[in-house]
Amino acid sequence: MQHSPRFLALVTEIRQGVNETDVHQIKQWLDQGRHFNLVDVREESEWARGHIPGAVYLGRGVIERDIETRFPDPDTELYLYCGGGFRSVLAADTLQKMGYTKVVSVDGGYRGWSEAGYPIEA
Repeated sequence: MQHSPRFLALVTEIRQGVNETDVHQIKQWLDQGRHFNLVDVREESEWARGHIPGAVYLGRGVIERDIETRFPDPDTELYLYCGGGFRSVLAADTLQKMGYTKVVSVDGGYRGWSEAGYPIEA
């Protein structure tokens, strides 16, 4: 997908204040049996087509509204992913503004996961 220049500029600016990891680290943790909260922030239709095993769905359109119900402790570790790593940066920034202290965006997102040949849940 070709993103608009202003969108990319916004993400680039916000990314500086957001912690990131990548899909390979997430895969390693899953393989090790590490417990962590992996949150898919894509659209519901994207989630329905497939998602990373063990993820929960909280789309970007509702995450601010529903995050406290799902994860009431603001010190909960949350790893957010989207299609490629842009929307998750924006969502991570918003959650940080809401007081969540351990929010990490997953660079590469679902596309990076898929391209690496990692398993998908439907």
